[in-house]
Amino acid sequence: MKNIIYLILGAIIGALATYYFCPRLIDDNLTKIVKPSGVISVEQAKELNANWTLHRKAAVDSAAQKQGRAQDDRSTYWSLDEIENYLGYAKNQADSLGYNMTGIRVYLGVYGKNAGQTKKDLTTMFIVPTGKQKKSHASSVNLFNFQDVDVPPLNRGTGGDRGYPQ
Repeated sequence: MKNIIYLILGAIIGALATYYFCPRLIDDNLTKIVKPSGVISVEQAKELNANWTLHRKAAVDSAAQKQGRAQDDRSTYWSLDEIENYLGYAKNQADSLGYNMTGIRVYLGVYGKNAGQTKKDLTTMFIVPTGKQKKSHASSVNLFNFQDVDVPPLNRGTGGDRGYPQ
């Protein structure tokens, strides 16, 4: 009887030791989702869009009408796959050029007269990666030296809605 008690006690101690000292498998698919600091409410976005309409739409539409168009695009759409693929591509290209990609910029542009009749002189938007040039450990580091990286930008999104969805 005494041996059975020691056997049970040993099993309990062994189980506790195994629980506390053996590594646990961590599910790599679980990622912590953090709300970015720049997220605004839908109401704020609608207000920004209304302000653009109030202060910029007439001038932009007037310029578009000079080109024989009713109005110019005010937004651009890329699918989630296009954005994810581009970010992966840009990170890889930036790394091969000696940069650490730290973000992106969205620029407004205008297609020139060589863009063809359907896009001639109309607005476009394109994404450009930004980053810091990698430096050797012996050099000093400038923490505020963010610049556009010479990676081909993403363009050719589709023209979005002409206003913020109501």
